Amino acid sequence: MSALRSVAAALMLGGALAGCAVGPDYGGPPKPELPSHWSSKTTSRRESGTLDRWWLRLRDPLLNRLIEQAVAANPDVLKAKAVVREARATVQQTAAGLFPSVSGTAEVTDNKTSAGSASTLVDTAPYALHQASFDSSWELDLFGGTQRSIEAAVRGEQSAGEDLRDSLVTLIGDVASYYVEARGYQARIALAIRTSVSQRDTEKLTRSKYDAGSGNAVDLSKATAQAASTEANVPTYRAALAADVHRLGILLGRPPDAVAGLMARSAPVPAPRMPLPTGLPADLLTTRPDVASAERKLAQATAKIGAAEADRYPAVSLTGSVGTSALRVGDLAKYSSVSWSVGPSVTVPVFDAGKRLATVRIAEAQRDQAFATFHSTLLTALEDVENALVSLSQERIRAVKLTEAANNYREAAKLSRSLFETGSASFIDVLDAERSLYSAEDSLIQSKVSAAKDYIALAKALGGGWVEPVDTSAPLIVDTNTGPHLREALK
Repeated sequence: MSALRSVAAALMLGGALAGCAVGPDYGGPPKPELPSHWSSKTTSRRESGTLDRWWLRLRDPLLNRLIEQAVAANPDVLKAKAVVREARATVQQTAAGLFPSVSGTAEVTDNKTSAGSASTLVDTAPYALHQASFDSSWELDLFGGTQRSIEAAVRGEQSAGEDLRDSLVTLIGDVASYYVEARGYQARIALAIRTSVSQRDTEKLTRSKYDAGSGNAVDLSKATAQAASTEANVPTYRAALAADVHRLGILLGRPPDAVAGLMARSAPVPAPRMPLPTGLPADLLTTRPDVASAERKLAQATAKIGAAEADRYPAVSLTGSVGTSALRVGDLAKYSSVSWSVGPSVTVPVFDAGKRLATVRIAEAQRDQAFATFHSTLLTALEDVENALVSLSQERIRAVKLTEAANNYREAAKLSRSLFETGSASFIDVLDAERSLYSAEDSLIQSKVSAAKDYIALAKALGGGWVEPVDTSAPLIVDTNTGPHLREALK
């Protein structure tokens, strides 16, 4: 009865302290001072719309297909999914600490004993002894150490989910950027070929004049050199195009040349026509997955302080065992062969040379590191948005000027060529006009690429990405024949 009274007392104490916890309580996400609006915006008005599937604003069906395929098969995303599964299993593993553990054993032994003196030794007949037992233990979470560990595990799972979302944001932005670059190189290749053809025509005209005696060898050499110089750009652009196409294949989780066939046909550089809803700086606390993940890691680190602190307090466990033994299996359940024991045990830390206290101090320092990481991540997010806003707005201004320059150089090249054919202009004027036109048109293509990439960078900086649910339950590798079986030879 005394043992039962001890158990009852321990249960009553556990119930009384069920809501007890040590260590700091997490007060929610930090609320740092943030600007009321972006520095490049004249108003803090929130634009309508969302960042959901922002790449549809680029209006390129092939890009949409590539992004969907990348989300399904990219190795980094698959790895992030596995991390989420690991975090969920960690929560389940940690939560098991709140419940008792029970184990059972069974054994059969053959026995033989001898009795009597050395001169009258008597051997008894051999007999089999059957034994079975059940052992259980339950550590009461009096000071909330297990609950704090569960808090840390849950927040770790939430952080893993945000890391998965961050992987998707990065992946989608990378696919879009490499796609835009590839289309830009295709446009530059086409421009170089088209320009070189025109320059070869100028070379023919110059050669005709030279053969007729009205031209000179210097002009002919310069015409030939300019056409060759333009043609020399084509291999460089083709190599860069191939690198972008290969990178797209890798991002899709496929061989480098997997999308070469899809990209073989040229298409215009995607040009966004709809502005992105930038929202307010404070929105980054929820829209940027890396910021949200850093905040969850801070919450996780705070919970770990409580788990370390609880280890400095006494631990109370309830242990019990039931055992039975008999000469026959059918007699194992008889009360006469049953023995049992039950009772509480208390473990009190007396002296550990400051080891447990040092563990708490380590957890506190790690929490401070997590806070600093959160603050740094948030500042970087603000910087990313500000830079993308400025770059996009200035690139649009630059594109307007480049368009004006290209139009005027085109007219100048047309006029100078006509005047040269009639002998009213020097060949230097023709070369200069054609060279300037090619440079302006090439710069305009690069500007279109830069504007599209700045648009993509802004979407990434704002945290825009995949919004559909992502299935993380399916493992990458499905093991078979995992039950008992003969082991194969090492491979």
